[in-house]
Amino acid sequence: MGIIGGRLAHWMLRNRAPRGAAAESFQSRSGATQLEELFGGDFFEVIRGRTVLDYGCGAGHETVEMAQHGATRVIGLDVRERWITRAREHARQSGVSDRCTFVTQTEEHADIIISKDAFEHYADPGAVLHQMSALLAPGGCVLAAFGPTWLHPYGGHLFSVFPWAHLLFTEAALIRWRSSYRSDGATRFSEVEGGLNQLTIRRFERLIRESPLRPERLETVPIKKLGPLRLPLLREFGSSIVRCKLVHR
Repeated sequence: MGIIGGRLAHWMLRNRAPRGAAAESFQSRSGATQLEELFGGDFFEVIRGRTVLDYGCGAGHETVEMAQHGATRVIGLDVRERWITRAREHARQSGVSDRCTFVTQTEEHADIIISKDAFEHYADPGAVLHQMSALLAPGGCVLAAFGPTWLHPYGGHLFSVFPWAHLLFTEAALIRWRSSYRSDGATRFSEVEGGLNQLTIRRFERLIRESPLRPERLETVPIKKLGPLRLPLLREFGSSIVRCKLVHR
């Protein structure tokens, strides 16, 4: 993986993005306003009166939004305790603490499981699919949307200082560059904050086939103005988002 390393790579990366600013800006998104865009204009009608599990809830913005739009109960699940603390405070300030709960683990079943911008970060996305299946109530569904995937021009997220930089430079070179402005001790992509598992569309589809879930719907959204890249041979490089509805087999 990657063909440019060593001193040349370090020099190129330091000159292109000395403090990672260009890469970091790519990750900024509007957050809660994306729920209807990603899951459909009728999304809030679908969750009305239901128990929803927000898998990988982060600071709880979507969790709170779903409670505000009619979900009977919303469970925010995240392994990072500091995000759980922030999410609880956000729910309290928003007046929905009675309908939201935030945990680092749960055995409670949900009618609908939501996963937004998370599958490319899980250390073991296959295990996550199995856990989602175990937490899904009979007749329920998983709604997942994530991207960019690994072969997208910016699939390296913070490591994509320019298109496909994460494929051009070696992992060691990119980690060394990152260490010049981040001192958390990460030595691999999977160890950076939030994790990065190099998930491709093809691998995601294989993991679904190996799980207790099946896709009732799965689509890839092409990069704007790059519709021709929807072709099977090119969709890995030209798709911006993967979104799907998964149900029990």
